[in-house]
Amino acid sequence: MLKTSLTHPDILRVLARAGHHAKILIADGNYPASSKRGPHAELVCLNLAPGVVTVAQVLRAILSAAPIDHVATMGIPADDPYARHGEPPVWAEYRAVIAASGAKLALEPILKWDFYKHVESPDHVLTIQTADQSLWANVLLTMGCRTD
Repeated sequence: MLKTSLTHPDILRVLARAGHHAKILIADGNYPASSKRGPHAELVCLNLAPGVVTVAQVLRAILSAAPIDHVATMGIPADDPYARHGEPPVWAEYRAVIAASGAKLALEPILKWDFYKHVESPDHVLTIQTADQSLWANVLLTMGCRTD
């Protein structure tokens, strides 16, 4: 029996094979997962119904199972109409999930088009497509090293 809260067999398989610097995208329901991913990335679809499951729920499970060195969000370009509303509310939820996990990580926004380039990297090993309806909810994780 596993001790981690993550139990999805395909996600666990990819995480177990991933090494330091591997990238994991937790995509919201609006992300073009079929066309914006790395050449080696696997796609796991968890989008059951609108809002089920969310990026924050997947983030919580991943943080329980894997060492993460870096957390990036898709940043909003200044000329985008959504930029007028300030930081997306869901980012505060991510910070709370990260803090609850005990990780000492900060969110780093990467502007939208640069974010896509980061995802299309050969280091990208997994996209987890959620049905999160929050705007600008995509999270790109970089694997760390196990130290214990």
